[in-house]
Amino acid sequence: MSEAVLQASELGRRFWDGASEIQVLDGVTFDVAKGEALAVTGSSGSGKSTLLHLLGGLDRPSKGRVLVGGDDIHRLSEKARGELRNRELGFVYQFHHLMPEFDALENVMMPLMVRRQGRTEAAREARETLERVGLGERVHHKPSELSGGERQRTAIARAVVTRPTLILADEPTGNLDDRTAERIHQLLLALNRELGTAIVVVTHDPALAGQMQRQLRLHEGRLEPD
Repeated sequence: MSEAVLQASELGRRFWDGASEIQVLDGVTFDVAKGEALAVTGSSGSGKSTLLHLLGGLDRPSKGRVLVGGDDIHRLSEKARGELRNRELGFVYQFHHLMPEFDALENVMMPLMVRRQGRTEAAREARETLERVGLGERVHHKPSELSGGERQRTAIARAVVTRPTLILADEPTGNLDDRTAERIHQLLLALNRELGTAIVVVTHDPALAGQMQRQLRLHEGRLEPD
């Protein structure tokens, strides 16, 4: 069996609404193999986005654990958790979350600058990554000067510029028209193949889910059996 880059074990997450307890996730267990492309599907409110936040260390589970590269991400200090995210993980969201005052090149450079990489080298790697996603001619355009698909491709470039072992994508095509969404699907799959980067994509889009190597379905906070 291929090496696991992420292991989720008995993950649970509950919230309180006044005196009422809301169980969003309960007993979620699965592994992600090196280079795997995995889709997590489910209806609205099934816990998909909450799961992704737990996997990325952006929220803490009420129970269970998440191992990324062998480290329990929720037992690390805040500083060490941030360093692990920068080293091992890339994030892509439905909305691009690009910094509007910076151009595409500067936005993609940011994760490299966070790890204190030299500016010249960071710019070279960011430019190469933008060229890889088809934006070599748009490096000095700001987000407001890019189309929706171009903004999302810039966000994907930012996620992969550090060569992470795993990309976590939350409805990455949910804000795009069908034709542009398909281009983003193909880009993610190409990066998965070419870079060997594992992908976990949370989506309600059956077209995207169907192109992944494996699918898991969440129903009322639990994984449905295969």
